[in-house]
Amino acid sequence: MPSPFPGMDPFLELGARWPDLHQRLIAYSSEFLQPQLQPKYIARIDERIELMPYGSEFRPDVMVVEAPSELSETRVAYGSLIADEPQTIRVLDDERRVPYIQVVSVASGDVITLIEIISPANKTGRGRDKYFEKQDGILDSPVNFIEIDLLSRPTATYARLFDVNSPHDWRYIVSVSRPHRRTSVEVYAVPLRDRLPRCKIPLLPEDDDAVLDLPAILARSYQVGGYDLLLDYSKPPPVTLSRAEDEWMEAMLVEKGFREATAPQ
Repeated sequence: MPSPFPGMDPFLELGARWPDLHQRLIAYSSEFLQPQLQPKYIARIDERIELMPYGSEFRPDVMVVEAPSELSETRVAYGSLIADEPQTIRVLDDERRVPYIQVVSVASGDVITLIEIISPANKTGRGRDKYFEKQDGILDSPVNFIEIDLLSRPTATYARLFDVNSPHDWRYIVSVSRPHRRTSVEVYAVPLRDRLPRCKIPLLPEDDDAVLDLPAILARSYQVGGYDLLLDYSKPPPVTLSRAEDEWMEAMLVEKGFREATAPQ
């Protein structure tokens, strides 16, 4: 069964669902692009290491504990008062491997285009700062950069660098930056009620753009991932909606049979 939403499904933004969806979006996007790119280019899935600190959405597997040493009666901390020794707990960062897509020239091996699909870790705390550093490095390079953000605003990433005022109620965003015109960013800003874009994927200047069909890729991810069996549309989504979005969603889910109509009071 397909998602009832015409575009991004906000119920998929739940942290426990996102890692699986992220992997599928990367794999199916690469698969979709491959026939358009060959034989001059090839889409390659690479990955980087991200460290997630304790207290974030992803919990560490290992903690190192140092037992307290025995209290020495001969040690003095303040006058004649001796402090007891505490145990020390070191919380280790959780290492995650985060995939992304590189479009590579077959002839030279050079990376021509980089496609990022944003994860929750890229939008908060130290993970956001590290991602911004990586992003700045890409924007200083001769590489096309596409950032796909299917996690609800307002904590946008690349979109922090420019104002997006239309449509006023956009929630998801795809940004396309070409190295020969970094000051001009191509943006697909998408409200909850709209389908996702079929967005341009730039290559070398002499070649036509490829096209990434995000609606088809998300639909396949939803179907193959069995999300219709996992998501409960009778409950509120895991993100905050505006009143207009909530009213639209309620009417849409009732119309499609995912919720029962509320009796008028």
